[in-house]
Amino acid sequence: MAELPELETARRDLDKDLSGKKIKNVEVIGSVKQVVPGATKKALSDSLSGMKIVDVRRVGMLLVMGIGDEQSFVIEIGPTGSLQRTANSDAMDDRTQLTIGFTQGGELRLLDSGDGLRVAVVATENLGEAFPEMLPLGFDPIEEPMAWTAFGQLLVPQNRKLKGLLMDDSFVIGLGPIYSDEILHAALLRHDRIGSKLITQEIRRLYRAIVETVHNACKHRGVSIGNMVDVFGESGGYDEYIEVYGRVGERSRNGRGDVMQSRVGGIPHYHCDYQV
Repeated sequence: MAELPELETARRDLDKDLSGKKIKNVEVIGSVKQVVPGATKKALSDSLSGMKIVDVRRVGMLLVMGIGDEQSFVIEIGPTGSLQRTANSDAMDDRTQLTIGFTQGGELRLLDSGDGLRVAVVATENLGEAFPEMLPLGFDPIEEPMAWTAFGQLLVPQNRKLKGLLMDDSFVIGLGPIYSDEILHAALLRHDRIGSKLITQEIRRLYRAIVETVHNACKHRGVSIGNMVDVFGESGGYDEYIEVYGRVGERSRNGRGDVMQSRVGGIPHYHCDYQV
């Protein structure tokens, strides 16, 4: 599952690679879900064909391609989706749901092994209506710089355990099992600490851990855990900086202790005994 650093890496790559390119054709191969009621495969193709991509933005965990006239093509890749930038002649992956061809050559392919991939062509101002469950958005460590004191004001009312809080997009955007574990380890905090009970020093540590972990992961183009690759098929480089996730029985990279595993909310949680 792509988390915020992987999606932001994809956004940056696609914005650089696709902005200014004209869409030649669109083919819906699989069962990609269209959010707009009554939308058909032909309507989607007609809406995109001939349009020029203005830019590629990210709104929370949605990729938003501006296609002129205040219209946007929106992609929610979901937990099992991914994107591939390919040549026209490249072999088609069995998971391909939709292809977008460009007049200057090459394709963007939307892949999904499940059923979480969703797309829509909507007026940009109606983005929230098309994807209401994706809004309101929480703190975005990349797009919205925030002072630690402002972050503290968001945290103080939260009578919830930190692990679940970090994985809630209405509090912080785009953190899943990998980066929530890494952040808690960097902040030296247990997963079951209650947000409202943290002291000032711990709030500062948590804030710093969120910002530094996400930005460093973006710098190294995310992780390759679970055979995850970027839009060009290349593995991310952040794996060698992972301290605890997936490393049970090994020494944490800071050398302070061994990595342990427990289950939190039905999923594995990796941590060290010096997190308090």
